[in-house]
Amino acid sequence: MAMPIDRREFLKLGGLTLAGAVPGLLQAGGALAMPSPLSQRPADHTLRIGRSLVELAPDHVVSTRTYNRQFPGPLLRLKQGRPVLVDIHNDTDTPEQLHWHGQTLPAAVDGAAEEGTPYIPAHGMRRIGFVPGPTGLRFYHTHVRAGADLDLGQYGGLVGPVYIEPPHESGAWDREVFLTLKEFDPFFSKGGDMAMDFLQPDRRDPALQQRGETAMKASLAAGASHGYEVGYQSFSINGRMLGHGEPIRVRAGERVLLHVINGSATEIRSLALPGHAFTVLALDGNPVPHPATVPVLWLGTAERISAIVEMTHPGVWILGDLADDDRTRGMGIVVEYAGHDGKPQWIKPPPFQWDYRRFASPDAPPPATPDETIELTFAKRNATLHGFNQWTINGQPFDMHSMQPRFRLQYGKRYRLRMHNASDDIHPMHLHRHSFEITRIVGQPVAGVIKDVAMLGGYQSMDVDFTADQRGLSLLHCHMQLHMDFGFMALFDCA
Repeated sequence: MAMPIDRREFLKLGGLTLAGAVPGLLQAGGALAMPSPLSQRPADHTLRIGRSLVELAPDHVVSTRTYNRQFPGPLLRLKQGRPVLVDIHNDTDTPEQLHWHGQTLPAAVDGAAEEGTPYIPAHGMRRIGFVPGPTGLRFYHTHVRAGADLDLGQYGGLVGPVYIEPPHESGAWDREVFLTLKEFDPFFSKGGDMAMDFLQPDRRDPALQQRGETAMKASLAAGASHGYEVGYQSFSINGRMLGHGEPIRVRAGERVLLHVINGSATEIRSLALPGHAFTVLALDGNPVPHPATVPVLWLGTAERISAIVEMTHPGVWILGDLADDDRTRGMGIVVEYAGHDGKPQWIKPPPFQWDYRRFASPDAPPPATPDETIELTFAKRNATLHGFNQWTINGQPFDMHSMQPRFRLQYGKRYRLRMHNASDDIHPMHLHRHSFEITRIVGQPVAGVIKDVAMLGGYQSMDVDFTADQRGLSLLHCHMQLHMDFGFMALFDCA
């Protein structure tokens, strides 16, 4: 049992690093510091990054990077506002980063080298301290560039759930179930269209479409093929392929709160449960102003959904992805009612469009006028980097060598990011160290939907507003590993 942390002593720790080869503590910038008394107390949690075997099915075992030799990594239940110490060991031969996705943490702790977070050295460790927040479903994952190496980054198993408990839970459910969706056995393929007919509103901007299609036609006419994409051979929920893990065992009449994390490197996922519906309570851990009941959940990479399912349809069912190929290759889990057995059943639901506006405040006033609007246009340069697509923001790819900030913010001001997508891909856009409010989708106003990742449709525009309440560097990027690795990032610097 770890000793309670004195808050004043804890704050002295800040973002200190403890490296295996260094006897003292290192500050985030690398200067030696006197050891803190906190360096002598046990950590509240210990995470070890290493390589281990994950048994997706008895006849399908993969070797991958994991936390604590398991996938997903251990569930960390933290208390809002209660300081926590975490020891992160890196037992691999390459430096690593651990990103605390969705939390408002100092840049030295957040877990992105682009922001200045120190790496966890190969065969070394780092001790960090932070005050968890905001409440709700968050997660942790690696934040290293994979490039053409499908063994690195989120292509492996470095994903784990975090639940930050509020001071008082409502308790309007019987139990919680955490589900982490993940693909394994990645491979490169040559291009292909990404389905986006599930997103609403679905109107495309003619100018963005003309720009994107003109660029693509010119590239193909010059002899280029479509740029590389990533596919997968194996699919899992909580590290087990459909039919090979323990089912979710329920009783008729139960209210089960599902906490779902899309831990994919590149895939958009869906979930349906025949005969049941999902009442969405929170998106990305943030309560929605209008809980709505839907037949299907859609999650872009790194999105999270917390939803209640009322168990009112006894039987043995498959909770699974709408894509038949992905579901039959593992993207599902059995839901088994007490007193029922037999072959799990799957019934595909009728088509359903995912619309963030469904969860918005129905009668909210227009959003406050921001102090500044930042125009961002995202575009693809087809197959220009040895067959890989290069991604640009306002005409420039992110420079991994200089890592210079593109945008300067003033602390406390409200900013609007007006994002324009000049490609036909869906981009799950993530802003580090902040939450944002979606305020407009394809010209349609939205209010009250707070997120840290939002899917921007192909040839569409979206406005998101946030307050610059975190000093230092914050990273904006598409959460598709293949996109962010090849230019789709930008840094904000808040003074």
